[in-house]
Amino acid sequence: MQVRKATLLLMVLILAVFSQGKAQGWGGGADQNKISFGFSFQAIQQYYKVIKQPYWQSALVDPETGKDITSGITSIGSRRTPGFAVGFISRYSLTEHLEARLTPALVFADRELNYTFYNSADNAANGIRQVQATTVDVPLLLKIKSDKVGNVRAYLVGGVKYSMAISKQKEDLNQDLLQRKILNTRNFASYEAGIGCDIYFQYFKMSPELKIANSMGNLLVQGTNPLSSPIDKLFLHQIMFSLHFE
Repeated sequence: MQVRKATLLLMVLILAVFSQGKAQGWGGGADQNKISFGFSFQAIQQYYKVIKQPYWQSALVDPETGKDITSGITSIGSRRTPGFAVGFISRYSLTEHLEARLTPALVFADRELNYTFYNSADNAANGIRQVQATTVDVPLLLKIKSDKVGNVRAYLVGGVKYSMAISKQKEDLNQDLLQRKILNTRNFASYEAGIGCDIYFQYFKMSPELKIANSMGNLLVQGTNPLSSPIDKLFLHQIMFSLHFE
């Protein structure tokens, strides 16, 4: 549903530009320079792809006593959670239709894991766990552009991204077992791909963009929290709608 809304907004923006008439915008001359800069705002939806252990349906166990502390598990999943990001753009023109982009951003977006148990009382107490994460993302992308039609130029973008959490997660060993944090690796890489369009106005260029990103490695760090024991791997999937200004 979020992708459909972003796609609809992208189409509305393009139609709005075409309705302006034949006046040509030059985007403040951004495309005429070899190097240019800008800033961006992003709305994010993200969730985990959960790879489970073969024994994931078993009851959770206290690692010290070996006693069951919950009933058996019926499902482990991750729903989409919202977030946002603000960032900067550094652009280097390679050819008329190809450019390299470095777009570092500060990302505020938590992640969520959802558990259901055979015993409904366990669901109420321990069913949802949030993994708090504020990261600095540094994507390095290639942007392939079409010819300009009126005040609009369509493009494809793709590349790799390096993400680093601002603060290191630590387990609080004084917490109850089921209240301890589910740990994620601090640094990880992702690949990104998306579509967008450059919309040229008189003094600036605006680029609505829809993009997906998938992590390339396992984010899960096994700790003392029994809730992490039935999980083998976690991969992060992101859907991003961005507005770039140059």
